[in-house]
Amino acid sequence: MSTTPRVVIIGAGIVGTNLADELTERGWHRLTVLDQGPLPLTGGSTSHAPGLVYQTSGSKTMTEFAGYTVDKLAGLDVDGGWCFNRVGGLEIATTPERLDDLHRKQGWATSWGVSGAVIGPEECAKLHPLLEPDRILGGFHTPDDGLAKSTRAVVALARRAESRGAEFRGSTRVLGISQHGGRVTGVKTDHGEVPADIVVSCAGFWGQAIGEMAGMNVPLLPMAHQYVRTDQLPELVGRNDERSEAQLPILRHQDHDLYYREHNDRLGIGSYAHRPMPARLSDLPEEDSPTEASMPSMLPFTEDDFADSWEHSRRLLPALETAKIETGFNGIFSFTPDGGPLVGESPDVAGFWIAEAVWVTHSCGVARSVAQLLVDGRSQVELHGCDAARFDEIETAADYVEETAQRNFVEIYDVKHPLQPKLSPRDLRVSPFHARQQQLGAFFLESHGWERPHWYEANAGLVKDLPMEWQPPSRDAWSAMYHSPIAAVEAWKTRTAVALYDMTSLKRLEVSGPGALSFLDELTTGKMDKSVGAVTYTLLLDEAGGVRSDLTVARLGEQLFQVGANGNLDLDYLRRQLPAEDGVRVRDITGGTCCIGVWGPLARDLVQPLSRDDFSHEALKFFRCKSAHIAGIPVTAMRVSYVGELGWEIYTSAEYGQRLWDVLFAAGRDLGVVAAGRAAFNSLRLEKGYRAWGADMTTEHNPYEAGVGFAVRPQKGDFVGREAIARLDKHAVTRRLSCLTIDDGRSVVLGSEPVFLDGEPAGYVTSAAFSHTLGTPIAYAWLPAAATVGTRVHIQYFDRRVRATVAAEPLVDPEMHRIRR
Repeated sequence: MSTTPRVVIIGAGIVGTNLADELTERGWHRLTVLDQGPLPLTGGSTSHAPGLVYQTSGSKTMTEFAGYTVDKLAGLDVDGGWCFNRVGGLEIATTPERLDDLHRKQGWATSWGVSGAVIGPEECAKLHPLLEPDRILGGFHTPDDGLAKSTRAVVALARRAESRGAEFRGSTRVLGISQHGGRVTGVKTDHGEVPADIVVSCAGFWGQAIGEMAGMNVPLLPMAHQYVRTDQLPELVGRNDERSEAQLPILRHQDHDLYYREHNDRLGIGSYAHRPMPARLSDLPEEDSPTEASMPSMLPFTEDDFADSWEHSRRLLPALETAKIETGFNGIFSFTPDGGPLVGESPDVAGFWIAEAVWVTHSCGVARSVAQLLVDGRSQVELHGCDAARFDEIETAADYVEETAQRNFVEIYDVKHPLQPKLSPRDLRVSPFHARQQQLGAFFLESHGWERPHWYEANAGLVKDLPMEWQPPSRDAWSAMYHSPIAAVEAWKTRTAVALYDMTSLKRLEVSGPGALSFLDELTTGKMDKSVGAVTYTLLLDEAGGVRSDLTVARLGEQLFQVGANGNLDLDYLRRQLPAEDGVRVRDITGGTCCIGVWGPLARDLVQPLSRDDFSHEALKFFRCKSAHIAGIPVTAMRVSYVGELGWEIYTSAEYGQRLWDVLFAAGRDLGVVAAGRAAFNSLRLEKGYRAWGADMTTEHNPYEAGVGFAVRPQKGDFVGREAIARLDKHAVTRRLSCLTIDDGRSVVLGSEPVFLDGEPAGYVTSAAFSHTLGTPIAYAWLPAAATVGTRVHIQYFDRRVRATVAAEPLVDPEMHRIRR
């Protein structure tokens, strides 16, 4: 009798058919794929998608998804017809800013292993003769990109999956998700119920409606995107036929939100330049027999919205000056609050999974990862930026999703700085100190709805007082964006006096109840059974030993712990691991509490006079915590420091937050206290070599190569990932997260840039900052283990290479004297 589960996939588009193929390849053959449309042209987004596959993005994960899509589809055909046409990609620049951005993209490509080069206008015109070289400044050519024939690919994938036992049922409308005891049991359809142990929704823009059937909020917004085809162009006649379809590289004119591809002797043009057009499912046409010209995912073309795009296209491509638009439509795609896919299992209904908001470009890669999660319990590609649980509650609210998804549509081709915050919505989540921060002229950036001070204009007058060795050099225009030399003041004051940092936005969880100790002990790499008041830096690993997250766990009572986490993914994971009957509770306490980091050599001089409790080193040692009162306010003081200075994270209830800020700030005036922001914080934490999960390390890395092996205690007993860790030789890593100092003392890189060793690409930058303490830019990068201290490397920054040297870490206070006093 088969032991593989019964799987129902909802949606027979490019994602659903890919998933069926991936699962059946792994031996899961009790599999049914349902779609409300007829097969194979079901009428969803796949049926009209133009099929552009550009691999390169700022996300390593998304680039790897796209790379797998290229490789997989290139190996498929339907009766000799291609499923992927490797015509290459060409992104052109008509402004200096865009040309700079193309150099940055070429750096990403190099970091992630994609072939590509920035070329001049004449070379662009040779690749794409419809271009007028005098109208462009250059382009980024990626020869391995190309066109996916998604309608043909679903046929090839379905045939292969059916040959292994999968069943496809078209014209079958899903009416509900059956469940019992918190698990899915089947899918209700207009043709009866299909039993299931696992249900995966790959329904595209219908995914929100399917999620509602299972009680899962799926934060996506269907939106229309314009696409037209021209009439016959003389310049294209005879170049292609109906079978080959295209030879010219797909073209993107992102300065005007446009892209182009051949359709035999016609040109297809897609535009994101129009107003956002959200689509309601209830307004979509119902087509029992979709055709290429009419399907539910295609809305009527609104000619006025395309007028400007048509004029820009004619200026870029002179061949269009006498051309006409032959056909056009507004096609529906899915957009999310951050533009990423949605992958994961329902937090409430076991066995109900989603793989939504996935475009053709990433379809094969996402499907492979979902199959790996289902079969192996782990994706080989790191998924934190795609996990459906990555959003906090406010980010899944309908109003938030609608506003942010529309903003993502508008900005889809914009040149975006890595620190660029949302314009709106803002001020959704603020700490109790927010009014005081505004009075101090805080420059806020945003993360998960939280307003986070980056620096304070109130400190601008101190820039002139900076000692010569603390004076920062001028920056280039890109690294100077969302930066101020005031950050140097705030770092200087932290190292020489005392500063207050708002740490409220960091996720805080309370784990309590009988069994809380054993619960945390079984999940983390550190020893949790320490005395009350102990604080432990520890890791969550997956079964393969990859770093799922890093946590700071404070034992507040025998069965009461406060967990400093990285975000909602940690909350979701801990809740999923809760034992059924031990009475353990996991509660998000972030919004009801607040935290001030008080750090600097004068931190004790500031805090001790305000409290009758003993804040001496002997009474509250490093990595210990205790309950106390400061100016009568009940607090929990935690002796940790992510800036490498004496001090505490001081927590209190949100109701006391403003009062706590006021008394600390007033008492610190004679000591030179300043409020300090995230710019200084990031610089100081990198000087100390403290890792940021999600940037410096992920599940793709084990603790020893990531430099956090000290947090692993195999001798404590069993924990998730222990067996995998036991098989590793911590002295024989082949790659390492390495600290780099920039040789010229002024070139500040920002992250994701490629690193060259002996002239060859060898790794990539994860985090970077200007070290105000040392007076030089620094970066962390993944490099071969052979790149030991003293090794010279180069970092590609736009179109130039910057020399750097592998340095011993931490760069500041390696003996930890400053923290332990």
